[in-house]
Amino acid sequence: MRRPWHRQLRHGAPAARLASWLREPGSLTARCQRHCRCFRVHLLRSGWLPPVAGESRSRGLLRGREVILECDGVPVIFAHSVLLSASRGRLSRWLDGLASRSLGSLLFTCPGFKREPLEFCKLDAAHPLHQRAATWAGGTPELWARRSVHRLGRQALLVTEVFLPGIGQIGA
Repeated sequence: MRRPWHRQLRHGAPAARLASWLREPGSLTARCQRHCRCFRVHLLRSGWLPPVAGESRSRGLLRGREVILECDGVPVIFAHSVLLSASRGRLSRWLDGLASRSLGSLLFTCPGFKREPLEFCKLDAAHPLHQRAATWAGGTPELWARRSVHRLGRQALLVTEVFLPGIGQIGA
């Protein structure tokens, strides 16, 4: 059974330190950069991705990318981002040109973006995003994630960030 996404952290919520990361209102990239000496983005996949639950009513592929954010050599966040509408436009061109740069560097610095409220979910091993993040999760059976939609004109981008166990090693 799929667990639903919620606007509030529910019963069984994570420890305060992780909850602080989940609720971060700004850029996770900027927060990571403040707390580590060496921040890196590893591009895993870019282009047409299969949608996961809640991303699309159609069965088609979605344009997007998946990355690992790393602090001081430790993987801390798996990020999955997909365009939900209007595959042609300024945002899709920017997304294509990011390569191994952080999406947060675009979403939180360029004017015009509107972010919808954060949603939270504890992903179990059956969730496709948990499965994609499993390589960096060290066998953790459940991983906390958050997601939000960022809009720019007619385009909408769903950004889902899955918090890996390494997040506990960097500052609060």
